[in-house]
Amino acid sequence: MAAETQGPIAVFGATGKQGGAVVDALVDQGAHVRALVRSPESERARSLADRGVELAYADADEPTSLAAALEGATAFFFMTLPPGGMGSGDTEGETQQGLALAQAAAAAGVPHIVFNSVGGAERNSGVPHFESKRRVEAYLEDLDMAVTLIRPVFFMDNLAAMGPQLDKGELVLRLPLPDGIKLQMIAVRDIGIVAASALLGTADIRGGAIEIAGDERTGTEIARAFGEHTGLSARYEEFPIEALEGDADMQAMFRWFAETPAYQADLDEVRSIAPKTLDLPAWLVATGYSAR
Repeated sequence: MAAETQGPIAVFGATGKQGGAVVDALVDQGAHVRALVRSPESERARSLADRGVELAYADADEPTSLAAALEGATAFFFMTLPPGGMGSGDTEGETQQGLALAQAAAAAGVPHIVFNSVGGAERNSGVPHFESKRRVEAYLEDLDMAVTLIRPVFFMDNLAAMGPQLDKGELVLRLPLPDGIKLQMIAVRDIGIVAASALLGTADIRGGAIEIAGDERTGTEIARAFGEHTGLSARYEEFPIEALEGDADMQAMFRWFAETPAYQADLDEVRSIAPKTLDLPAWLVATGYSAR
């Protein structure tokens, strides 16, 4: 369906990074976007309205607000996060949020749901914030309606905080990951592009689910990309998972990275949907990364 003739596409989390990337991609395609926001008067929400995005009040804890916000929507994108933030560990709250959104979309008769989950959610990872999303996936899969599951891998954008640190003029990347293991990565921008393609019906996603990545590199290869971008010497150091003491979720995720095939995205398949998907060097350029 052409974007200019399609009814409103509802986006939950539109003022956040992932939902915002979906909005960006949809607006670029000329789609009618309805942003579901808790604070329509916030600066972020108003900046969306200034771009022609329709605003609708919605709170996952208020079913009546969701019903009103989804009325007449032709497609619905949503993602989930622990209510207290990623560090809260409230994966049960995250699941309940996802179920509330899915139930509201089903009750409103939205023709197509696109849920942004996580790579490997369906493979019994044991990672708490993967399993919480899998419970939402399972509910969606039982619905008698069109559902598409987008499963992104590790965010390149995480490297803005977790990336190399300057140490005596050298960039040193430290992660709790054996250096021989390739880590698949995706730019948040490209999550939005793939999700928008699904929402607009322009992507051929076999089986209604796709794991998405734009690059895969070992720790040394990641460090090298940063070094080549900055012109600095760079190296990789593995540190023990035990150093993440107190964060069972992160420990489980990095253990999963190391002990299983972990992420399994087909990079060629992703680029068949989004040909300009960024690899790591392109992401460094696009984000204007500089060492600090």
